[in-house]
Amino acid sequence: MLSHELFHTLHQLSRHLTNKLNEALKPLGLYSAQWAVIFVLKKSGSLTQKELCDYLFVEAPPMTRTIQRLVKQGYVRQVPGKDKREKHVQLTEEALKQYPEWESVVNEVNQGLLKEFPTSSQEELSKLQKGWLQQLL
Repeated sequence: MLSHELFHTLHQLSRHLTNKLNEALKPLGLYSAQWAVIFVLKKSGSLTQKELCDYLFVEAPPMTRTIQRLVKQGYVRQVPGKDKREKHVQLTEEALKQYPEWESVVNEVNQGLLKEFPTSSQEELSKLQKGWLQQLL
């Protein structure tokens, strides 16, 4: 029955896609979790760690580790907010310079995954993806 296998299938697919993206990004010194943060910051600008956690559905400890790695690599900086406990995470100039290369690699992975899908299936997948995300957010 589809409903019984849906979670399992989506989990397997997610793991497979994450591994594919990690393989592609590894030569550039990034992992998919780091790319996710970079992508969101590029799209949204400055966000707090909590906002990143909420948006990416990631718990605080792994997000802290990801942000610390990105700070060490020189790709993000943390800027104090109005509240001393709150820090805003922002991309650095170095990250903005590297972004087109990272995006190109991610796009290649995306195109490779979609090349076997007919256009109509790609359009349907896009609609499903947007619908699911709207329900989650």
